[in-house]
Amino acid sequence: MASKLVKAAIRRGQRGMTTAEYAVGSVAVATGAGVLTWLFQQEWFKELLMKLIEALFLAITGVFAPSGV
Repeated sequence: MASKLVKAAIRRGQRGMTTAEYAVGSVAVATGAGVLTWLFQQEWFKELLMKLIEALFLAITGVFAPSGV
């Protein structure tokens, strides 16, 4: 009988931990989304992103460009 009570108490304690883990995960996701939103609104980040895309495009097209061009 006592072992059943201990097992039941352990199971109930684990339910609370999963709820806390979901809460921490939700806060982390919301924080990450806020940081990304802030970054995408910054002019310097937009310029950096455009330069990276241009460099990637040039690297890809440079590989496929004819050697005489």
